[in-house]
Amino acid sequence: MEKQIIIALGREFGSGGHEAGEILAKKYDIPFLDHVLLQKIAEEKNIDLEILERYDEKPKNKLFSRTVAGYSSALEEHVANIQFDYIHKLADEGKSFVIVGRCAEYVLQGNPALLSVFVLGNKETKCARIMRKYNLTEDEAYRMMKRKDATRKNYHNYYCDGKWGDSRNYDLCINSSNFGVEGVVGIIDDLIKRRMESVGDQ
Repeated sequence: MEKQIIIALGREFGSGGHEAGEILAKKYDIPFLDHVLLQKIAEEKNIDLEILERYDEKPKNKLFSRTVAGYSSALEEHVANIQFDYIHKLADEGKSFVIVGRCAEYVLQGNPALLSVFVLGNKETKCARIMRKYNLTEDEAYRMMKRKDATRKNYHNYYCDGKWGDSRNYDLCINSSNFGVEGVVGIIDDLIKRRMESVGDQ
C-alpha cells in the first residue's frame, strides 16, 4: 500500500476482535501480527520460539525475578521488550500491519499512521462465541473468559500507563455484540478511509 496503515486491536476474549483483525489484514493486503509476530522475531533474532511463546503477553512474576541497577531478570519482561522493539522497528520502517494485543496502542502512540481500537462485547454474546469455538459448557466458557481477560488486563496494565480497555487510550471502542464482527470491520474500514482522505487533503 502507498500510505502506511497500522491498526492496533485490543480486545476482550470472545469479542471477535481477533477475527476482525484477520479480515482487515486481508482486506488491505497487509500482515496480520498475532502469534506470527513471535515466529518472525524467533527467526530474525535466532531465539527459541518456545521461550517466546511461554512468556508471551504475561506480566513479570515478582516472586521469581529481581531488578538490579534498573535491569530485570524476568523473562516475561525481556520477551515483552523484544516485541515492543520489533513493533517499533516495523512502524519506523514505514510498514503497514494489523496487530492484536502486545500493548501496541501504547507502544506506538503518537505515530500518525496508527488507528487504535478496543473491541469489547456483552458477556452473553462473548460466552456463546467461546462455547461454539472451543466446544465448552456455559460455565467453562465464563471461567475461560474471566481468566483470559484477567491475564490480558494484568499484562497491559503492567507495561502501560493507560488502563486496558479505558476508552481514553484508544481512538475507538466498539461493542461487537451490537454490530457483529463484520460491522466492526466496516466501522474501522470507514475510519481508515476518512483518515486517508484527510491526509491526502493536507
